[in-house]
Amino acid sequence: MKEQLEAIQAEALERISQTENIKELQDIKVTFLGKKGSLTGVLRGMGKLSKEERPVVGEIANKVREAITAAFEEKNEKLEIALLEEQLESEAIDVTLPGRPVKVGGPHLLTSIVEEIEDLFIGMGYEVREGPEVETDFYNFEALNLPKDHPARDMQDTFYITNELLLRTHTSPVQARTMREYKGEKPVKMICPGKVYRRDTDDATHSHQFTQIEGLYVDKHVRMSDLKGTLDIFAKKMFGEEREIRLRPSFFPFTEPSVEMDISCKVCHGTGCNVCKGTGWIEILGGGMVHPKVLEMGGYDPEVYSGFAFGMGPERIAMLKYGVNDIRQFYTNDIRFLKQYHKA
Repeated sequence: MKEQLEAIQAEALERISQTENIKELQDIKVTFLGKKGSLTGVLRGMGKLSKEERPVVGEIANKVREAITAAFEEKNEKLEIALLEEQLESEAIDVTLPGRPVKVGGPHLLTSIVEEIEDLFIGMGYEVREGPEVETDFYNFEALNLPKDHPARDMQDTFYITNELLLRTHTSPVQARTMREYKGEKPVKMICPGKVYRRDTDDATHSHQFTQIEGLYVDKHVRMSDLKGTLDIFAKKMFGEEREIRLRPSFFPFTEPSVEMDISCKVCHGTGCNVCKGTGWIEILGGGMVHPKVLEMGGYDPEVYSGFAFGMGPERIAMLKYGVNDIRQFYTNDIRFLKQYHKA
């Protein structure tokens, strides 16, 4: 048995010294020192030895195990160092090379426009409110003076989910929800940005999905002149201090009186061109004084409270401000278009 142990040691040390592969080295260790290894197999036969032989053979076996383990660890350390040096050499970085610039993204043009409008109105004391895009018929229409079978509903072809659920056609429902939340107990001064949906045919100026920002101010003694002053500040901040505005009579079911607001054309400065179709003015948004029935539905006494509301489309504002001639460009995710408006 002594000769067997010495032969195992000699063979193991020889194979360890010759291998240059860590995986192969591990296999050698298992072959000789594993549960089913050569050394273990020899030691299982010690039961057949006499009492005098067992201590001697046991001592030899321990020395063999120690010799093989020491050789394995030494070889394993050498191979790991060699592998690390090879990896460092193959992955070497030339620190003298110029750095590669990292492309940084930015907010979408519409996001920037919405945030710019929000900042403007927050500065005037408005709060930003949001509401559900899947809305009830009551808040989308009835609470805004548009009862069932009202002819004005034809102006807003709608994506209905059920008879009482729909994709909102404007963000005005947020105004109705806010008034009912306040229960007529305090003033309302808010804007509500968000996506809206209508069954429009997609073309250069229309989309079945677009964004809106609507504003509402309800308090005692609110007048039309307050609306005009607010919109004048908005126009000058968004399009330049030289912009002028005009209000034209219009009709909206939820405001009375109602107006359309135009801004003076920045191209021709009011003299007339193809951009403003020769009028010198460009329509930008609609608004008016909140209809008494809308105030009542929101819980406000129209004999005590009055208010104004307005609504605008960020896409239209962006198109006018930056000269974009096709609304679909905002949604095609063409990086060549979007990066033109990225402020680094």
